[in-house]
Amino acid sequence: MTEKPNKKRSSRYIPILTSLVVIIFAGWFLVRPGVFTIQPIGAVPEGVTFIYHSRGPDIPFFASPDGLCLKMQGSVSLFCRSAALSGSSELADRIIIRLPYNHWAYLQSTGGMEFDE
Repeated sequence: MTEKPNKKRSSRYIPILTSLVVIIFAGWFLVRPGVFTIQPIGAVPEGVTFIYHSRGPDIPFFASPDGLCLKMQGSVSLFCRSAALSGSSELADRIIIRLPYNHWAYLQSTGGMEFDE
């Protein structure tokens, strides 16, 4: 004798799962995390990647000084990179976790382009 699945039992979890998904998405949009990567350069010889909260709507999920320069002026220069680095200091209070340099995250921020140190 085989038992038929109880449809009432499985349908009872649908509102709970839907609520859980809505809460996760709401939390994601409230926290608005981002990934910021600084490639190894003179000021930061090993490079750094950090995840931070409260990302602005004009900042992409993956960001870096070079990526911001590309977005703002279409090219990367030493002056723009240093300005973007100094602007990233405001993220220091919003860091959730600090990680070693991640080259993949850097490439995501620059659209796959690499720039010399």
